[in-house]
Amino acid sequence: MPPFTVLHVCMGNICRSPMAERLLALAVRDRLIRRGLDPAGADELVYSHSAGTGGWHAGEEMNPPAARQVVSRGGDAEGFAARKLRSEHIDAADLVLTATADQQDYVVALRPDAAPRTFVLGEFGRLLGAVDAAGLPAAEASPDAVHARGVALVAAAHAARHDAGPLATDDLEDPWGRGDQCFSRVADEIEETVQPLAAALLP
Repeated sequence: MPPFTVLHVCMGNICRSPMAERLLALAVRDRLIRRGLDPAGADELVYSHSAGTGGWHAGEEMNPPAARQVVSRGGDAEGFAARKLRSEHIDAADLVLTATADQQDYVVALRPDAAPRTFVLGEFGRLLGAVDAAGLPAAEASPDAVHARGVALVAAAHAARHDAGPLATDDLEDPWGRGDQCFSRVADEIEETVQPLAAALLP
């Protein structure tokens, strides 16, 4: 039940998935501000968190260039600690967004029943455009309403897949060890999905 819970997954949980976690949270706060509502209540509506398929970086902060991207876009990088993906994280998620198709496969291998709510991030962004928002539950800024709308949105996106897999272009490039320009490009791609997601949840 509420809040609508989004789990972001990448490999080490210090670059791509932390950026996605914090940029979605930022997008939700921005939607509340646009509606004249208190952004402090964003976490009660959408819980955005992340984990990595490997535990090599467990306990570490966000990679500095990833943190710079989050902060430069208005988000918050404080208080982040990397962790390894666990089955219970998947079980509790209403939507799982992975950086790559390989990580999608990893999630579904751990929890086959999560397949209908697990997407490569770029894939989900593509599918959002095929969802008829008029068929979703009413849009209200309450935990129950956002949860109901989010769950229906995920089901509609899964139906729009028509059993087709993600495209190679849906994968997020791994920016680890690369320069700020690469991190900026990846953060742009993340925003191309998380901002429309926030807008669909809180139009």
